[in-house]
Amino acid sequence: MSLPALALPGQLLGSSKAYIAGPGTHLHASNVYASLPGRPVTTSSPSPSLKQQQTPSKPTLIISRLPSASPSADFGPVGERVSNTNALPRVGDVVVGRVTRCMMRQVNVAVLVVYSAGEGKDGGVSSDSGGNEGVVCADEVQGVVRKEDVRATEKEKVVLGEGFRVGDLVRAVVISLGDQSNYYLSTAKNELGVIMAKSENENTMYPISWKEFKDPMTGETETRKVAKPV
Repeated sequence: MSLPALALPGQLLGSSKAYIAGPGTHLHASNVYASLPGRPVTTSSPSPSLKQQQTPSKPTLIISRLPSASPSADFGPVGERVSNTNALPRVGDVVVGRVTRCMMRQVNVAVLVVYSAGEGKDGGVSSDSGGNEGVVCADEVQGVVRKEDVRATEKEKVVLGEGFRVGDLVRAVVISLGDQSNYYLSTAKNELGVIMAKSENENTMYPISWKEFKDPMTGETETRKVAKPV
């Protein structure tokens, strides 16, 4: 499989048979996944030892962090641009953001990247990859995920503190322009929810089910509304 132009945390990048997991990536179930948002880059492996020369070397896969926003800045040939003005989301757009506050009725999200749903799209989450360029927000854009918009079923049983934590990276879709200060977001699809989370010990976790992440260092699990990798 070819590498995406812009990777999101939790996104599958390739098999461990093809790549060595480098900075910004992690291994899970014999696959390499992104741990940070940014551009996937391969680097040559170090000069192999005499013993290693008998087996083919693999490139190391790393994530190049997103550059700071500046006027007319972009990533060049890979297609993603960095805007120096607000990338204002529209209904149907997919966004990636960081949880800044978690309350009983809603979760506040600082939107970091906007993926346009494009003309003729129905707002499906497939628009966040496969050709659409993600626009990085240079200015602060705020959104909220209300309790009733976390999942499609059993909404009355949702406990926001079990689905999100401050600092989590989430993938959501814009369902309404909301009020004057916040966009209304939804995670009520399998592909939406938390895509990157750190444990209480500050270790980057990986998903093990639709509702749990696992700390690879301690083996402890934490509940989240987990987004299915896309």
